[in-house]
Amino acid sequence: MKKQPTLDANGYRKFGMLDKLAYAAGDFGCNMSFALKGTVQTFWLVYMMMETQLLSILLLLVQIWDAVNDPLIGNMIDNDKRKYKMGKFKTYIFVGACGLLLAGAAVFPPFPNASVVVKAVLFVLGYIIWDACYTVANVPYGSMLSLVSEDSGERAQLSTWRSIGSMFGNIIPMIILPMLIWQKVTYDGTGDFHTNPLTGEAYKIGDPVLDPLTGKQFETLLGERVFWAALIMGILGFIAFMFMIKKITIRVDENTVKTNEGGEKFNIISAFGKFMKNRPAVGATIAAMGMFLGMQSATTANTIMFATYFNKASMTGIVQMIGFAPMLIFLPFIKKLVNKFGKKEASVAGTIVSIVGGVIMMIFPVIANRDIALIIYLIGLSAFGIGMGVYTCVSWAMMADAIDYNEWKFGTREEGTVYSLHSFFRKLAQGIGPSIVLFIMGVLGYQSELGTIGQSAETSHNMCWLVAGLYLFSAVTQFIGIAFVYNLDKKTLERMNAELETGRSAE
Repeated sequence: MKKQPTLDANGYRKFGMLDKLAYAAGDFGCNMSFALKGTVQTFWLVYMMMETQLLSILLLLVQIWDAVNDPLIGNMIDNDKRKYKMGKFKTYIFVGACGLLLAGAAVFPPFPNASVVVKAVLFVLGYIIWDACYTVANVPYGSMLSLVSEDSGERAQLSTWRSIGSMFGNIIPMIILPMLIWQKVTYDGTGDFHTNPLTGEAYKIGDPVLDPLTGKQFETLLGERVFWAALIMGILGFIAFMFMIKKITIRVDENTVKTNEGGEKFNIISAFGKFMKNRPAVGATIAAMGMFLGMQSATTANTIMFATYFNKASMTGIVQMIGFAPMLIFLPFIKKLVNKFGKKEASVAGTIVSIVGGVIMMIFPVIANRDIALIIYLIGLSAFGIGMGVYTCVSWAMMADAIDYNEWKFGTREEGTVYSLHSFFRKLAQGIGPSIVLFIMGVLGYQSELGTIGQSAETSHNMCWLVAGLYLFSAVTQFIGIAFVYNLDKKTLERMNAELETGRSAE
């Protein structure tokens, strides 16, 4: 006989592991698509050979639209009062997931010989299609956290499991993808290098082509493989979304939650004004922007650095995982840490460790021996990742608390609007940051037409300084957002939750 699930006081299945696994699967599905963002700039820069300044401008344009459509879709969800068989949030997620089956691959058309105009059109159209599908799925997914449970501890657990889903969703594109798309260069009778710099002898067909500066084998990007990898990841993401939709339980009636009071028309200026008064939302957003400015914006420069300075582009995924892996250290203890110290307090301590890691990274470009320099870089990255561990685990729970803060201070919850404006600024960081970095790369000497083989020693060394500086800036920005702006410390959060519970009970 099938065991019946335990029900809570409202008749819903009691919150448990199934909810956490399902919510983690949702972010896994999102990251099967989102994690490809780190490959977009590299693909168009190295394989499609788009000039850095043009790519910088196009990326900025599409990312601004990306940020603008988030609050629009969030408001659309807030004001949608129709009854759906699966529920409003799950229906929107399903529609977005269907689009993402193919949309991710649309960003990676393997046509390197197309004209500049055709490349520009393909980039803009592919990105807009992907972005629309991703936003439709991601905005309601993020907002759903506050509807699965009203308990602060359970929300923290959902946030932690979301981070787990995000981490595993990043593993495939971060670790496996670079190994598949980067290939060691062997001599085929063409190119600028015909003589082995170590022996002085002429290369024979099939010989490894060595970098004269490092004596290590060059690597080149196989862009056509990125297209097929994106298709496969779209299928994996769809499967994960379907698992989440089927297994997760929404315990707050999504059609009675106060979003935009009275169903008034969306006013972006008014919404922005309210958002800026929500200190926890602003602080969490500044911290998230800092995280993406460092970790997302540095991705392309980091890949170019490893390809030209260390000649290890295929290993960039494993190296970057060092920055994510420390999160696992905190997973078994995150609930105890939050209960004892509070989300804000624990996160501030973490950002201080990240700053130390950023300072250590500023040392590696001055080390002449590149093997030792790589070790110093990895030590700094490890410290940065350890510091990021706590904040990464509780970041989404902090935003859920910010939504409650909105209700506490202003009498309205506005899940979709608050979350989508948070997403708006995150995406500005994700768009403007890489755009600025691409521009700086051009200023620092990177030439797209040379690929990763013909860059000068000065250019590859400049990439080291750029990467180190981005990580340090990231850590400092996170510290400012959490320590000085986010104002929900442990005591304030407890008082807010108690007063909200009293107010809801009186209704």
